[in-house]
Amino acid sequence: MNVYQEIFEVIKARRADFENGTAQENSYTCYLFEKGVDKICKKVGEEAAETIIAAKNADLDELANEINDLLYHVMVLAAERGLEWSEVEKVLDKRNEKIGNLKKFHTVDKNT
Repeated sequence: MNVYQEIFEVIKARRADFENGTAQENSYTCYLFEKGVDKICKKVGEEAAETIIAAKNADLDELANEINDLLYHVMVLAAERGLEWSEVEKVLDKRNEKIGNLKKFHTVDKNT
């Protein structure tokens, strides 16, 4: 099991705790599940913006932290919607098989 799957399993356990009424006190993950999908989506958006800013600032430590924050909130969103992380990885695996197959992009001549 990789670290992402391990974290996802903890997130799913927190979701189960929340649904069973046994949410851990002071659990940020349970707080997000309590607030619902709108709050979770808002956090995904905030973390995506912070990741972009960190990348533009060229601070690799900050960028690594923001990417991790983004991935965590995406995992919470997946768990909220019942999407298994293994399904996300399957899509990535399929895309990985296509490496080297350059997509042809439609180009538009804006001068015409």
